[in-house]
Amino acid sequence: MSSTIVIRNVNPDDKFWIRREAKRRGLSMEEFVRRILHQARNNSDECLKPSTAFQRHFGVDNGIDLPLSKRYGYKPISLNDENAT
Repeated sequence: MSSTIVIRNVNPDDKFWIRREAKRRGLSMEEFVRRILHQARNNSDECLKPSTAFQRHFGVDNGIDLPLSKRYGYKPISLNDENAT
């Protein structure tokens, strides 16, 4: 599973920050960037279930108290004459 990505023209301040943060965490710059990408992908709205996305945008933290989800039962329709009313 070898994948390569090359990023050119990185802002020198960004590169300095990556180097400093990776060193502070005891990681290589490469591993640090991998973790940033992984975290960004996991936090992406595209990966969320609809219920999680609604909770993120409309939840208690944003001033809207959403009701807890409930399971609503239903009675299947029967097309037999004996159940006709």
